[in-house]
Amino acid sequence: MRTPTPLAVGRFVKTIITRTVILAIATIAIFLTSDLALPQAANAYPFWAQSTAPETPREATGRIVCANCHLAEKTTKVEIPQAVLPDTVFEAVVEIPYDLDTQQIIADGSKGGLNVGAVLMLPEGFQIAPEDRIPEEMKEKISGLYFQEYVYGEPNVVIVGPLPGDQYQEIVFPVLSPDPATDSNIHFGKYQVHVGGNRGRGQIYPSGIPSNNNPVPADASGVIAAINTSETGDYELSINTGEGTAVQTIPAAYELIVSPGQEIAVGEDLTSNPNVGGFGQMDAEIVLQSPARIGGLIVFIGGIMLAQILLVIKKKQVEVVQAAEMEF
Repeated sequence: MRTPTPLAVGRFVKTIITRTVILAIATIAIFLTSDLALPQAANAYPFWAQSTAPETPREATGRIVCANCHLAEKTTKVEIPQAVLPDTVFEAVVEIPYDLDTQQIIADGSKGGLNVGAVLMLPEGFQIAPEDRIPEEMKEKISGLYFQEYVYGEPNVVIVGPLPGDQYQEIVFPVLSPDPATDSNIHFGKYQVHVGGNRGRGQIYPSGIPSNNNPVPADASGVIAAINTSETGDYELSINTGEGTAVQTIPAAYELIVSPGQEIAVGEDLTSNPNVGGFGQMDAEIVLQSPARIGGLIVFIGGIMLAQILLVIKKKQVEVVQAAEMEF
């Protein structure tokens, strides 16, 4: 058996390294090609806000951080009881209305449905009710929902989403109220509740980069020479810059607001604003009511009613006596 020469060993090592590099390049190419061939829709994930505001979703100004990416303002409503008793389960309903016929621009430039999401900031001590405490009729309303703590270890601040907007224009949160009898840090009284709800994709990613859910700006200044349509249906704008012709492609899902012969400047909008979603927030109040106070109030009201009845009876008696004296 011959001993391999140093030259042969070097060639073998070089072959192994070359094959390894080729395999790595092929693997990366496969991943990139799959993303281009089958692009994934970019949904509106409320927990993206955690990357920009990890401590709390509500800024010192009162604005909820979701508004940093969802720039359009939309209506959001919340329905909660005016008062609740300790250690009881109640519904907090967040309404996120929008026109179900609308569609948004998704990540690959085509159109798709809107997703929704919500953040619910409850008073300290309040939390999502354990499953064994939720009534059966309420379980049907929250079927398919997954509630997540905004900050781990703080169950009173909850986020949910993304969810299909056509199915969840109302999101029900099953909330368990605290009991001051078992927690000395909890007190009876009035508390603030803060709610935020978004529909559709944002205009800015948490990294600060604009999404494609914005008007398409012109890449060059000049005069639009022609607007053609490609085989895929996309728009191809030929812009005469004076030094040549620049071609800019715009996905067919956008709505053009320019026409041939029009002069444009670099950065000028070529399409209308495709954003159909937005974010809204609302503040509400809830009272953690003491059963003893309610009992005392009932006794107090009953005492007043009884006193009024006795006064009326006494007045009638006096009138009868006065009438008898007048007859004499």
